Amino acid sequence: MTKKALCIMSGGMDSTLVAYIMRSRGYEIVALHFNYGQRTADKELESFRSICNDLEVREKYEIDLDFFKTIGASALTDHSIDVPTGGIEAGVPITYVPFRNGIFLSIATAIAEKEGCSAIAIGVVEEDSSGYPDCRESFIEAFTKAANLGTKDSTKVTIEMPLVRLQKSQIVQEALALGAPLHLTWSCYQSEERACGVCDSCRLRLRGFERAGAVDPIEYV
Repeated sequence: MTKKALCIMSGGMDSTLVAYIMRSRGYEIVALHFNYGQRTADKELESFRSICNDLEVREKYEIDLDFFKTIGASALTDHSIDVPTGGIEAGVPITYVPFRNGIFLSIATAIAEKEGCSAIAIGVVEEDSSGYPDCRESFIEAFTKAANLGTKDSTKVTIEMPLVRLQKSQIVQEALALGAPLHLTWSCYQSEERACGVCDSCRLRLRGFERAGAVDPIEYV
């Protein structure tokens, strides 16, 4: 029987690599994408679909979550808050979306149970992330326990986070080694045409490519 992994995929570099890692481990990929009112929702969805085509995914889910815009409190979903472009700062940034990964994982658990997936995979990165509390390894481990307590006894799911301890440069190197289509990925927080190059996500991505001695294949302003 084929083992299946539900991969939460934003269209970005990290979650794309996770999907290719899970495929390399022999899993059939079930892909999950969220449209949650983020500034670059259309571009991220386009990237997700292109990556799914490259992976030859047979089953994918696109979930709309409009309540994040109602909550606000994040520069990603509230257009009255500017996306920071002055450089990466310590602490939790204004681009943090309240408990986003917790909500994503809750929905992912329901789909994984329905699809018979033995694993959920998420591209959280702790060491080289932007300081998001819901990217911490301890949080994912705690959520795994809750997911298994809240599902059928026959449902046994692990939450895989293969990048959690990697630096962005290592992620670039691993993606290149696995042949992940980085040219299809999108990381920019604020632009859908050419990446801005100055938001936190662009800075992390560009620094990762530089330290890996590689050239980023996407176009920047």
